[in-house]
Amino acid sequence: MTIITDPLFYALAIPAVISLGLSKGGFAGMGQIATPMLALIMPPLEAAAILLPIMLVQDANAVWVYRKDWSGRIVAIFVSGSLIGIGVAWWLASYISDAAVRIFIGGFTIAFVAYSIVGMMRVPREPGQPGIRDGVFWGALSGFTSTICQAGSPPYQMYALRLRLSKMTFVGTTAMTFALINVIKVVPYFALGNFTTKSLGTSLVLLPLAMVTNWLGFWLVKVTPQERFYRIMLVVMLVLSLELTREGVMELWAH
Repeated sequence: MTIITDPLFYALAIPAVISLGLSKGGFAGMGQIATPMLALIMPPLEAAAILLPIMLVQDANAVWVYRKDWSGRIVAIFVSGSLIGIGVAWWLASYISDAAVRIFIGGFTIAFVAYSIVGMMRVPREPGQPGIRDGVFWGALSGFTSTICQAGSPPYQMYALRLRLSKMTFVGTTAMTFALINVIKVVPYFALGNFTTKSLGTSLVLLPLAMVTNWLGFWLVKVTPQERFYRIMLVVMLVLSLELTREGVMELWAH
């Protein structure tokens, strides 16, 4: 089994894996920057294939840690919708523009953050109910963007944050949802030939760092107050969405 030996790859892969570990630890959204960072020096789907085995191990860890704190209804609705998006992404993988996906996902996430900030400034928001129609829609969008460029978090957060779940239920439901979505994604990744001995070997090299930052994420979530937690989530979403939009625009401009 061979591995990638390019120093530039590891200069980008190390911060990417750290952000991914914190994300899987509970700070959903932080890991969204991981694939775009690696995509600076390799095809996005190849970068995603390196990260997916790491994510699967982290998902198993997160599901065990948060096994008592999750909503089965939300997971069932959202993952059902994600099957549609994963199937569409599998079909369009050879044709869709990564730049267009980044601009789209970045744009509506920025709009959601702005809406959430204005809403919090007006009146306290009551917890919502996990509707089936909305869940299937956002689930499909999340499954699509997660498969194309590992950017499934903003659609999920646009659905889940409106429900105003308790901090631990939000984190646990996120962990369970994306654990299932990532397992499903293994099928199209294999079918598209994205897994190679080199990519799997490189994933194995990066795994110890991923696990350390994963446990750091678990600790940070537990010690962060709930209202501050939601504010951090919105800030993370805004920063990453701006970066996704910028990258998409620059890529389209270059071509």
